[in-house]
Amino acid sequence: MDRTSLQTVAVVGLGTMGTGIAEVLTRAGREVIGIDISEVAAAQAVTALETSTARAVQRGRLTEEQRADALARFRTYSELAAAADADLVIEVVPESYEIKHQVLRELDGVVRADAVLATGTNALSVTRLAADSARPERVVGLHFFNPAPAMKLVEVVSSVLTDPTVVDAVTALALDLGKEPVAVGDRPGFVADGLLFGYLNQAAAMYEARYATREDIDAAMKLGCGLPMGPLELLDLIGVDTARTVLEAMYADSHDRLHAPAPILGQLSEAGLTGRKAGRGFYTYEAPGSATVVRDALTPIEDGPLAGGRPVSSVGVAGSGTMASGIAEVFAKAGYAVVLAARSDEKAGKAKSRIAKSLSRSVAKGRTTQEKADRTLALITPAGSLDAFAEVDLAVEAVAEDLEVKQQLFTTLDKVCKPGAVLATTTSSLPVVACARATSRPQDVIGMHFFNPAPAMKLVEVVRTVLTSDDAHATVRDVCTRVRKHPVDCGDRAGFIVNALLFPYLNNAIKMVQEHYATLDDIDTAMKLGGGYPMGPFELLDVVGLDVSLAIEQVLHREFRDPGLAPAPLLEHLVAAGCLGRKTGRGFREYARR
Repeated sequence: MDRTSLQTVAVVGLGTMGTGIAEVLTRAGREVIGIDISEVAAAQAVTALETSTARAVQRGRLTEEQRADALARFRTYSELAAAADADLVIEVVPESYEIKHQVLRELDGVVRADAVLATGTNALSVTRLAADSARPERVVGLHFFNPAPAMKLVEVVSSVLTDPTVVDAVTALALDLGKEPVAVGDRPGFVADGLLFGYLNQAAAMYEARYATREDIDAAMKLGCGLPMGPLELLDLIGVDTARTVLEAMYADSHDRLHAPAPILGQLSEAGLTGRKAGRGFYTYEAPGSATVVRDALTPIEDGPLAGGRPVSSVGVAGSGTMASGIAEVFAKAGYAVVLAARSDEKAGKAKSRIAKSLSRSVAKGRTTQEKADRTLALITPAGSLDAFAEVDLAVEAVAEDLEVKQQLFTTLDKVCKPGAVLATTTSSLPVVACARATSRPQDVIGMHFFNPAPAMKLVEVVRTVLTSDDAHATVRDVCTRVRKHPVDCGDRAGFIVNALLFPYLNNAIKMVQEHYATLDDIDTAMKLGGGYPMGPFELLDVVGLDVSLAIEQVLHREFRDPGLAPAPLLEHLVAAGCLGRKTGRGFREYARR
């Protein structure tokens, strides 16, 4: 069996996904038999195909001749008997064992003995579906991603019963369709959804706990991780009810609390608030099916900077590393007088030199002028002691991620800085309140978590403790706006927003490799092509540093005491072996030494 043997394909279920798969097949020259018990759905599928291919012609992706050929290859029917001559049948009916079993049983009595039966499930067991068929060796999972014409990933799911030649045939077909097939084993969620839905579930739980607003959660993940959509936006697009079904299947298999559906998913589903398709989910939309979000009772009122902040004209930045230099550059570019303090005049001078090189690169790339670069650099005063912070209005520490070191520094800031100065920590994982308690003015202490590289990344997580005053909070929010960053508010708990959602996802990816479920390359490919991530989890882990990643995982595990957050042993072993990622030349992958 080869790719030429799968020329006639029946698609059962002509919803959004089924119609998208049909379009992919017809544009690749396959004869497609569309089957749906609803004549309305079949008519809508034809209209959707006409509209989509017309758009492709307008954008130069199809010629009129190719469009006419694709439309001629698509025929619709209301009975499964129409699949009798199909080489391959792909079912994309609702995610229900009962419905899928019924379809597969009926197909057994219709299709040829050599036909391949593919299930498009993304949550149910392919093995269980195959076992109920009269020809389990001919059943395979073929999981496309929505929208099928645009998304490159296809997960090819085999069970222990699947004939290897069937896997080879559908893999070859996926390649012929211009897709990237990834071979995976049979477990709920497979690779992409297995990693994605745990992350989405945590985001829903974070919102349900009122830890952060929906807007701040979504903005944090888009700006902090470069994702095309925030998790709550994505849940609305996928369908809240669909997400709940997938998570329930995953939890039944793993019993991992990270996959236990957040109660809010059930509440929204039961109320019919299933996302874009219903016109309302986590957000409210202009109409059912619309992507346009409209203001509702939960939409925050944009009144600009919070009232009651303290005036800030000068800023102190403590530290001499990359993050400290980047933050100092950010403030100076916005016109603030900056004192850059390190443990010695020499270290402070080197940090300023690093900023000068950064500004020179910006000039060379046309991002700024030499005059503006010179003006920015002139606003930065290097100092070899924190005593230079005596008159600053805002002090920002960016020293080593070590609680004892930070507490000692805050004790010094408490003595040096004038009354009323706001004291901020850039910690990404340590408790801000522990820094605050090292001072006699905890009401003035707050978290300002910048992301690396600070000059380029737009996000700042603003972390209030239970002791932070309203005016200190308002001051930092205002400053973030003035330096052209996007502030998101969150409470003082491990991981804040971004790391609390990102690192469990990374940890679960490591567990997949550790359990020999999928390869590094397949998982990275799946998340980039199926989830829209700019980097795969293992690419990202090696960039962040495995030691840093392990430390964050350990903090999350200690704080939430969830067994599912325990660092994957493989991560611990690599760190113990000194394989820390790109910085050491070896992590999950090996890198050329510079």
